[in-house]
Amino acid sequence: MSAFETASAVTPLGPGRYQAQADPAWFVRRGGNGGYVAGVMLRALLAEVGDPGRTPRSLTVHYPAAFEGTGEIAARIERSGRSLTTASARMTVDDTPVALALAAFSPDRPTVDYADIAAPAVPRPVDLDPVVYPDLAPPFAANFHAWLADGHPPFSGADRAHAAVWLSLKEPGAIDYPLLAMLTDAWMPVLFATQAAPFMAPTVDLTVHFRSPLQPGDEGPWLCVFRTRLAAHGFMDEEGEVWSSDGVLLAQSRQLALAAPGW
Repeated sequence: MSAFETASAVTPLGPGRYQAQADPAWFVRRGGNGGYVAGVMLRALLAEVGDPGRTPRSLTVHYPAAFEGTGEIAARIERSGRSLTTASARMTVDDTPVALALAAFSPDRPTVDYADIAAPAVPRPVDLDPVVYPDLAPPFAANFHAWLADGHPPFSGADRAHAAVWLSLKEPGAIDYPLLAMLTDAWMPVLFATQAAPFMAPTVDLTVHFRSPLQPGDEGPWLCVFRTRLAAHGFMDEEGEVWSSDGVLLAQSRQLALAAPGW
């Protein structure tokens, strides 16, 4: 098992019940990174659905409180029809809700094909210098090798909040759907590029749309593209895309986060 698989593992406690242990190596300054928590919730939901033929299509997680310590997850199938399974999960720590999730699972279905999106044309990692994270980077960043292919580094005073960054695990492991959820939140907030100093940016909600089947044994690197279009009234958005190294769109994401003073 990779370090992420171990950190996001869930243990069955009984019908519809799972236990998860927060791993500080995947924390932000306090509690689990939003993508990490999404991965934990998705692992429980996958176990509850129990059908490899129905893969994740949509996952939305809300974060009422930081995930620290030992969490208990209550998962349930809300409805399972001929082509779509909808499931929910609620994680608590000492009776305090820390994550609420709703997800959809489905097999591939006959459909129309249309695409008005393509992987950005950026340099490959071999042509880039590895990112050296600042000392104040959150703990989860230490799990990744990173190469900034487009955009500006944090706290560089840029006029645009955008980044395309190649990411791979320092402890190699093949991608699965929980790791894919983690990758949608695996870079520091891109709005940091426009600032001179960090601020608190806990995730309020994160939605991930899973767009392509995963290739067995794919250990990356993965191209993660992030942009923020608006920060106002104490909140900011962040949109994301995760691309395979051969240019297949694996996931799209959108989150709302606080943009609060302090660090």
